[in-house]
Amino acid sequence: MAQDIKPTRSELMKLKKKIKLAKSGYNLLKKKRDGLILDFFEVLGKAKTLRSEMTNFYNGAQNRMNIARMLESDLAIKSIALAMKNRPEIDLKTKSIMGVKVPKINQLDLQKKNSERGPGIFNSAAVTETAEAYEKLVEKVIVAAEVETSMRKLLQEIEKTKRRVNALEFAVIPQMQKSANFIRLRLEEMERENIFRMKRIKKKNEAAA
Repeated sequence: MAQDIKPTRSELMKLKKKIKLAKSGYNLLKKKRDGLILDFFEVLGKAKTLRSEMTNFYNGAQNRMNIARMLESDLAIKSIALAMKNRPEIDLKTKSIMGVKVPKINQLDLQKKNSERGPGIFNSAAVTETAEAYEKLVEKVIVAAEVETSMRKLLQEIEKTKRRVNALEFAVIPQMQKSANFIRLRLEEMERENIFRMKRIKKKNEAAA
């Protein structure tokens, strides 16, 4: 490595500028990493809450379904489900968290009126309540998917940023500092050799005189 380094003052100046730039980038990346970690834990808290809510909604929907199955036949429930019209649509966009693009759902409203569920006016109260419970559950599932996708993307960006921070801290900057120290020592050595040579020339000149 030392053989590839030119021990000149101009090369030392270039290295100093590179080291300064690398340290500046290192500090910015550290701030980005710390900001991403804070955002990650905030999203993680939302994800935990949503998972708990989703479990409660699922249990409630299952209970409603069991009641509907006792009052109606499985075939009747399947027929009602297949007769459903106006499939739900999701307005999916993106937003940025610390430069990371994550999904954002706008205007999520999957709950329908009875008339929008196919033969709604002929449904029993048990079937209607079951449909409402599952619509609420699906809303929670979609929101949870949005949050957990955001969490996964943030985690990927944190890992990538951490690798860059570590590379700068433990490889790039130390190597450049090592090279700069080598040039500095080589320049000092060359300066001493030059002074020694000048002294010898001076002595020879004095002796000749």
